[in-house]
Amino acid sequence: MQWKIHGERPIYENRWVNLWLTDVETPDGSRWEHHVVKLRHLAVAAVVNERREVLMLWRHRFITNAWAWELPMGLVEEGESPAEAAAREVLEETGWRPGPIKSLIYAEPANGITDSQHHVFRADGATYEGPPTEKNESDRIEWIPLANVRGMIDRREIVSSGSLVGLLYVLMDDAIR
Repeated sequence: MQWKIHGERPIYENRWVNLWLTDVETPDGSRWEHHVVKLRHLAVAAVVNERREVLMLWRHRFITNAWAWELPMGLVEEGESPAEAAAREVLEETGWRPGPIKSLIYAEPANGITDSQHHVFRADGATYEGPPTEKNESDRIEWIPLANVRGMIDRREIVSSGSLVGLLYVLMDDAIR
């Protein structure tokens, strides 16, 4: 059952978030304006070293007023591929240059309200280049053993959807190998 779109219009737009009203009709004939949040695409990188550790950032998110571990991630810039954005974000946020980036998984975390696309990548290995250039991203940068990740998720020490999707896929992928 597919909904029909009769039109849409922006009600708020800026560089970070855009709110639109979309005139939709459901299969039963109901029709109304549905709110849609339009966002730039996100690139996430799970960098895993030879000791089976993943590169993570300990950071505070003011919106939820919570601390948690996250994978390096950021918005895809104009003219940049998601893979290029993932590699750039790792270097800027951690100071580590990731090894070759390969696509891991694609996700749409809240596709009932937003068009946000999460492109998640994996890199095996990284080279330390120096301190991160992004000074406001995290309090700590650490290599976390993959064996600890499940417990950290269960304790809600890892909560961002991009990090969860990437880490769970890495764990699943490594279990199959």
